[in-house]
Amino acid sequence: MNTIRQPAVAGLFYPAHARQLTADIESYLSSAHSTGIRPKALIVPHAGYVYSGPIAASAYQCLRSQHAQIKRVVLLGPAHRVAFSGLAAPATTEFITPLGSIVIDQVAIADISLLPQVQVSDLAHEQEHSLEVQLPFLQTLLDSFELVPLVVGDANRRDVAEVLERLWGEEDTLIVISSDLSHYLDYSAAQAMDRATSHAIENLQPELIKYEMACGRNPVNGLLELARKKHLHAHLLDLRNSGDTAGTKDRVVGYGAYAFD
Repeated sequence: MNTIRQPAVAGLFYPAHARQLTADIESYLSSAHSTGIRPKALIVPHAGYVYSGPIAASAYQCLRSQHAQIKRVVLLGPAHRVAFSGLAAPATTEFITPLGSIVIDQVAIADISLLPQVQVSDLAHEQEHSLEVQLPFLQTLLDSFELVPLVVGDANRRDVAEVLERLWGEEDTLIVISSDLSHYLDYSAAQAMDRATSHAIENLQPELIKYEMACGRNPVNGLLELARKKHLHAHLLDLRNSGDTAGTKDRVVGYGAYAFD
């Protein structure tokens, strides 16, 4: 049976109209510096575009040279709406955004569903924004691709790493981890905490990233665990917070962009 996940935060976190959405994304990308990195994995923030769009673009610009090569995106983000243990895959066969539909890789979902830490739950995906806000960037930059979307609940880094390793694939598979950093500290305190988190990410040290340091610490730490095993290198591309983009400096949210090759 074909089922579709409709967008939950179009018009809230990003524009609901395709023309404006495309224009905004292209504007963010045009301001991002090219690095020449061809990443296997990215870490990107997931706030409203006015806040975190420029930082996310710093990572996504790396994909311009891989637009035809990447055929599958494995996308992990933290659960904000539904509490559960492990990782949740959708039963739906397509995800929709204002830019069109994305087909879900049903073969991959069936494969990882054999793992005890993976469950199938459309409820976990229905209102979740951490994955959805990444999709328009991917649709803008990539040619045709299939998606493996996973919401991560209460899961340890080794369980997440096991799922990622099963989905790792070849050069046609991209891993994207969606996470913001510190939440609601004042500007200077946020900068200090985010620098510490960034140092841990850049040095592939998941054991140093604690509860308050990143809302997506569970998927981030799973990636770092596997990246260390596979001898990848992490590159910091951007590190700012909402006080640098569109918010006040008294209570800010931290955003970082990273590429792994």
